[in-house]
Amino acid sequence: MDPDNNLPEVGLQIISPVFRDGSAIPPQYTCKGQNVNPPLNIFNVPPKAQSLALVMHDPDAPSGDYTHWLVWDIPTSIETIIPNSIPVGAAQGTNDSGAIGYMGPCPPPATGPHRYVFDLYALDTSLGLESGQNRQQLVRAMQGHVLVTASLTGLFNT
Repeated sequence: MDPDNNLPEVGLQIISPVFRDGSAIPPQYTCKGQNVNPPLNIFNVPPKAQSLALVMHDPDAPSGDYTHWLVWDIPTSIETIIPNSIPVGAAQGTNDSGAIGYMGPCPPPATGPHRYVFDLYALDTSLGLESGQNRQQLVRAMQGHVLVTASLTGLFNT
């Protein structure tokens, strides 16, 4: 609580102007549409943060938790990630399809709706990793550097 105004402190947040947490991701951001990343807004980055990292994954994938998008060294001044882009200075990793960049939701038929989680990490350092790293390499590099996390979950069903 803030003693001056009695309002609770709000921590790191990630939201999207095109879907609410726990609701459907619009088709244009999936394999059924343009397959580009949705717009994302970032709020309340802690002052001690030196960079941000983003991991989008599908914990409901039949083969196990599937990585769709990795982005790191996002400047802390970034408030919006616009569709089909990454912030200047950021790097992208290899998703579980073997490509660098965003891979939109595309669950196999008859597997029901899947959750697509956008995990945002505020870090006390810039990672300086080269593009193309995989999720395990990113997680290893972030160890000991995570100040706070936030997440946004969207749903999609083919």
